Amino acid sequence: MFACIPGIIALMLVISCSSPISLTSWKNPDDHNQVSKVVVIPIFSKLEYVKPFEYSMCGYFKQMGLKSIGSLDFLNPTKSYTVEQVKNKIDSLGADAVLIFKYSGTDKESTYVPATYYGGYGSYWGWGGGFYGGGVYSGGYWSTTSTVNLKSILYNVKNTQSALWTADISVTDPQYIDQSALQLAQKIYADWLSNGLIMPAAKK
Repeated sequence: MFACIPGIIALMLVISCSSPISLTSWKNPDDHNQVSKVVVIPIFSKLEYVKPFEYSMCGYFKQMGLKSIGSLDFLNPTKSYTVEQVKNKIDSLGADAVLIFKYSGTDKESTYVPATYYGGYGSYWGWGGGFYGGGVYSGGYWSTTSTVNLKSILYNVKNTQSALWTADISVTDPQYIDQSALQLAQKIYADWLSNGLIMPAAKK
């Protein structure tokens, strides 16, 4: 999408509504700026990932009273931009903050689920085997869990040299982008509220 910005990597399908999401954040103690209008820029490799992610996240922010705009609303995905060109476009929108997402890898963990025996009458009454002791036997299998990791950085447009807020995000067994972006937006907004990053006028 942005050819001059490094770190554009293929991203797995991100996040379903049932996918557990963890968020560990850090707030810059020396920066007391607040956010009234934020630009959301997911630096993903494919347009089909970016569009639903931005749409759901910006939709939730607007619902909560926080003005927001996605990158596809003012940048042409078929063109390349320098960082300075992107910054100038953001300045023209009147936004005071930029929220960037970057893919930082996927962790996979395989777990063996042992075989299970669901006993019949025999197991219930303590009998032995045979006809009355019959049950259902379920063979063991391997289960693989995938955890997609994202890095999120919030910058004040007047100070892009140091982050205002950062977060390490982990999403377990991702499936659908739009539903999970909504879930992630809820977590981010709540975290910003607790850290005093949302201007009072933006609170619902």
